[in-house]
Amino acid sequence: MVSPAARLVGQGVWAALSGGWYHDPEQGAFTNSCHLYLWLFLLTLPLAMHLVSTVVTAFAYCSLVTVFFTAIKVISYRLHLMFDKGEAIQQQVPRKNGRQCKDAEVPKENTVLQPSNHRQIIYRVTSQQDSSVLQVISGPEASVQDELSVDAMHVFIDENVKITTFSLFMSEKNNSETWYKFSILNTYIAGSHMPMWKSILCISCLFLKQPSQDPEESSCSSAQRKLNKQFYRFIIFPGKWIKVWYDRLTLLALLDRTEDIKENVLSVLLVVLVSLLGFLTLNQGFCKDIWVLLFCLVMASCQYSLLKSVQPDPASPVHGHNKIITYSRPVYFCILCGLILLLDAGSKDANPSVYTMYGLKLFSPRFLQSARDHILVFLYCFPAISLLGLFPQINTFCIYLLEQIDILLFGGSAASGLVSALYSISRSFVVLTVLYAFCFSAVKEPWDAQHIPALFSAFCGLLVALSYHLSRQSSDPSVLMSLIQCKYVPRFLRQQFEDSPADPLPEKMRESVKEILKSDLIVCTAAAVLSFAVSASTVFLSLRPFLSIVLFALAWTVGFVTHYILPQLRKHHPWLWISHPILKSKEHQQREVRDAAHLMWFERLYVWLQCFEKYVLYPAIILNALTIDAFSINFSSCLSYSCDIILITVAGMKLLRSSFCNPINQFVTLSFTVIFFQFDYRDISENFLLDFFMMSIVFHKLWDLLQKLQFIMTYIAPWQIAWGSSFHVFAHPFLGSVIFIASYARPIKFWEKNYNTKRSDHSNTRLAIQIEKDAGNDDNNLNSIFYEHLTRSLQESLCGDLILGRWGNYNTGDCFILASDYLNAFVHLIEIGNGLVTFQLRGLEFRGTYCQQREVEAITEGDEDDEGCCCCKPGHLPHLLSCNAAFNLRWLTWEITRTQYILEGYSIIDNNAATMLQVFDLRRILIRYYIKSIIYFTASSPKIFEWIKDESIQKTLQPYAKWHYIERDLAMFNINIDEDYVPCLQGITRASFCSIYLDWIQYCARKRAEHLDSDEDSPLVTLSFALCILGRRALGTASHNMAISLDSFLYGLHALFKGDFRIAAKDEWVFADMDLLHKVVAPAIRMSLKLHQDQFTCPDEYEDPAVLYEAIQSFEEKVVICHEGDPAWRSAVLSNREELLTLRHVVDEGADEYKVIMLHKSYLSFKVIKVNKECVRGLWAGQQQELIFLRNRNPERGSIQNNKQVLRNLINSSCDQPLGYPMYVSPLTTSYLGTHSQLRNIWGGPVSLDNIKKWFRSKWMRKDCHAAHHDRGNIEEADTGGGSGSNSTGNSSQSSSSQHTRDGTPQLQPSSQEAHQHAGICTIYLSFSVVFSPGAA
Repeated sequence: MVSPAARLVGQGVWAALSGGWYHDPEQGAFTNSCHLYLWLFLLTLPLAMHLVSTVVTAFAYCSLVTVFFTAIKVISYRLHLMFDKGEAIQQQVPRKNGRQCKDAEVPKENTVLQPSNHRQIIYRVTSQQDSSVLQVISGPEASVQDELSVDAMHVFIDENVKITTFSLFMSEKNNSETWYKFSILNTYIAGSHMPMWKSILCISCLFLKQPSQDPEESSCSSAQRKLNKQFYRFIIFPGKWIKVWYDRLTLLALLDRTEDIKENVLSVLLVVLVSLLGFLTLNQGFCKDIWVLLFCLVMASCQYSLLKSVQPDPASPVHGHNKIITYSRPVYFCILCGLILLLDAGSKDANPSVYTMYGLKLFSPRFLQSARDHILVFLYCFPAISLLGLFPQINTFCIYLLEQIDILLFGGSAASGLVSALYSISRSFVVLTVLYAFCFSAVKEPWDAQHIPALFSAFCGLLVALSYHLSRQSSDPSVLMSLIQCKYVPRFLRQQFEDSPADPLPEKMRESVKEILKSDLIVCTAAAVLSFAVSASTVFLSLRPFLSIVLFALAWTVGFVTHYILPQLRKHHPWLWISHPILKSKEHQQREVRDAAHLMWFERLYVWLQCFEKYVLYPAIILNALTIDAFSINFSSCLSYSCDIILITVAGMKLLRSSFCNPINQFVTLSFTVIFFQFDYRDISENFLLDFFMMSIVFHKLWDLLQKLQFIMTYIAPWQIAWGSSFHVFAHPFLGSVIFIASYARPIKFWEKNYNTKRSDHSNTRLAIQIEKDAGNDDNNLNSIFYEHLTRSLQESLCGDLILGRWGNYNTGDCFILASDYLNAFVHLIEIGNGLVTFQLRGLEFRGTYCQQREVEAITEGDEDDEGCCCCKPGHLPHLLSCNAAFNLRWLTWEITRTQYILEGYSIIDNNAATMLQVFDLRRILIRYYIKSIIYFTASSPKIFEWIKDESIQKTLQPYAKWHYIERDLAMFNINIDEDYVPCLQGITRASFCSIYLDWIQYCARKRAEHLDSDEDSPLVTLSFALCILGRRALGTASHNMAISLDSFLYGLHALFKGDFRIAAKDEWVFADMDLLHKVVAPAIRMSLKLHQDQFTCPDEYEDPAVLYEAIQSFEEKVVICHEGDPAWRSAVLSNREELLTLRHVVDEGADEYKVIMLHKSYLSFKVIKVNKECVRGLWAGQQQELIFLRNRNPERGSIQNNKQVLRNLINSSCDQPLGYPMYVSPLTTSYLGTHSQLRNIWGGPVSLDNIKKWFRSKWMRKDCHAAHHDRGNIEEADTGGGSGSNSTGNSSQSSSSQHTRDGTPQLQPSSQEAHQHAGICTIYLSFSVVFSPGAA
């Protein structure tokens, strides 16, 4: 057996360095030899060819490698195709040196038996004085001479390739060996009488599946038996084939499988590129001496990985074979070699185009040579970089590269995948092309300080409008495509939606996108017109530099107040010194929240300051800088003319989009730009727009670096090290590539899997599993619905709450934890746009591990009571924290930003059903409500008249109509729980039933609109009596006829609650109409549980039939009562039903209990904890390498133990399976601003043509109405000579209540919501007018 450490070194470390080659002791000599010689061939071939460095040699090398790889790929593909479609052929080979039956007892040769559908099995019996050993050697490469040894290794392989091995050792060793034959079906071995071999021989018999024989006949026939060998036909040409004695497992151990022809073609193309680019780079003379060998080793590792890749790779995010990671090394090698060749060609250019920026001569020969040498050194370090996992798999790298280009150059946001990244970057390039065409044409025209070309003003208007529109669109095109399909391809969507269950979320998202598009059509037009007017007014050129200074000072002041002062005053611990927030919300001191969050004055101020900053200040600053820089470019040299136009276009587009999306850090970037380039290094400044653009890129990376350093310093701080795991203290942060070089190549959505939880319920499980095993009854599956509902609540309110400042300052990629009494959710903000936020929620277990509970306690415990200062306790000043508390808060990677964050959710009340039904009296109450509910649903059913007139039903129920009929079933009915049970008759009669329930039957019948006969002999009483007997018998049957036992009673109650009715033979009359079960008995058992719960609060209230009837009627309408596995339960929760009730069976950790779960719609209070996002990225990446690459399977490993400073267990638990164990993982969900009700009250909602029409109509109608009232009032004053004011007041009030249009139709006043929308429209227009007010001046 190979030790885990040796396996890790060989299969992990060495394979990562060599590209996949390593010696596998579990494989045979042939496989390892092929791997070795193949790798040596790929290594030595370029070395030999490099001795003769000519074009012919390069062509020969590439051709040879191409033919070699093509042949291997074709043969491998054909062999796998043969194994898939071909049939195994059995060949019988006569046994060599066979003897007669009498001499067969001591054969000279090994007995080799080959079953028809298994690998080769070799049996050997070694007999000595005190022990004997049976050896079984498996595998096509097993040979008698090489594989058999004195010590026995037993291997059993079934047809599912399940291998069982065990070893036996002899108690005494010597050199004598005696061979014996043995009977396959007999447990006796000649010469040995050890009973321990009986079980081994039985296993051998079952494995070989030989027919039973007599021992003597078997002994005689075994010597003459022929050997069965299995082979496949490999067709070379039509009619020509060869025998292949290998199986698929050996081929998979030899070469990786490429299932598709496209994958084979891609592999060959990559090999050609690696060979061509690598050999060309080698022939350029960059590598000398030992570096030639190192370069050839890197190239050989990239080629070899296409044949036998590193599995698992250090950068692989999934267990098992990863196809994508196979192509990573060749693609990276081609990219690096291509860059080296391009830079080398550029450095040899005789007339290079040198562009000087910030004192650096870009694209000069020296600059290009330095870049080439750095990339070459990076290429030499390729094996070590691959071992550390710094290269992500290639699709992740593509997403990261496109995402970074879109963010840093074009001001975009995060991408959710490769399609999303391609869509975002292509959209930005299209807009850039249009803007460049306008700007290039405009700058070519003549300029002066008193005249700006109209084309440039059009460019400014188009830049603002398109940047605003791009900032409002999500990077995920799926919702937009769904909207287009709904509009133009309705038949396709209707057919698609019929197959999937109804979900309101996609429709809400489509409506939100539709509102955004309608609003952008108007706002972008208005913005373009106003920007054109302001640019054409020459205000930016006329008022320079005074206007720039004023705008800079105003932007810094507004940004400092909005994004620093106000968030600090609202924090749980402002500046980490004050013990409580200064600006408190209304809910801050409330223990129980009963209403939605109250909109505070400072939240309104925060919103208006953001609007002024986003839509007024930064557009004015950027348009001002753009106009001044374009004016200066007009007089620049022609050499850098086009480059300068591209730069100012890209810079203007990026800065405008960033300001529209999230201007939180813009004031810091602007301040440093002004200070650095206006005071510190004024000489190297290019122009303000380009300076601002470059500084925004630098600060974007500096923020990330600051968070990385904060995480590492906090994690390894000496005074808070978890000394029990010293390895993880220092090494673990670097395992996950946390240092800035490492986490560079991870996108904002830094996990590769698009993983989301799928709930198990009755709609996706088999009926047999539902009945027998009660699928999905674990707490995690059942409780995941609450996290799904929490996701929907956040989808409605998250974007608005972020804009209101309720989560503090936020940025793209930030991570938060929402903590309440039982819900602990991890929220990752992925994309932040102008009016939209894309996020993902991960729900943790309700009852977490010990480590999770310790970290939750660290979040919930307060620091206000800490009075320590170093080693003493002098106390602290009022409203301030102690020195120790303030110090400890500064050494955390998380911070509480809000303690009372209100969300709509469900309060959960769970009661133990065993406690409530322990006493017989309580069970009797439940049965009473059960019977009364059956009667209620029977009498109120719309099909009652059909049932009582159905001849087949009435004929079956004739025995129940007799007064002397007795229902005797001692296992079903007893005096303890049945009120109508007659002890002397040992059963239930119609008379006893009517004595208890006749009044209730008659009351229910009277409540119907039409007359229903309900006297003692009526069919209604008969039907009710029969159904009540049926219901109780079904409950007894489900309880296994042991209703007197509490456990059996609860089991039967739960079975009926989920709809598992076992109908007895005498009750099969109910199948005449299944609605008798579905609409009467099934809802009755559920309603009885609800009534039983309420009787604890008001025990005597339901004795009144009127109160009971109204309660059942109310519960039927308002309360959802069903099993949690029913799809109706999930639909009710996501539809925000007011109250729900269910009976849950929980089997967890040896506990088998039943709980009554009641949900009440309410408002939940959460703590919002902001977590260092680089801490999350580092811990997740560390878990990935530790579990997948380093193969640490220890469930109690040190890297997941609790660490309160970084919340290590909470963060690692929220990671994707199998790294973590979240209860629920939501899909990527987008929250739109228009769904937040409180923000609609501030600015009125989206701008649309309908809203504008209503606003103008209401305004003009008000003016006409006021003018009419004024004129009529003047006439009345003239007629009456200034009569009493009461008449005028009455006329005024009367006319204001009903306004008339020109045609005389009454026009009502607009609602308050419309008024807010109109106010929002006015606000937007006023905002744009403020931007351009200096131009009017």
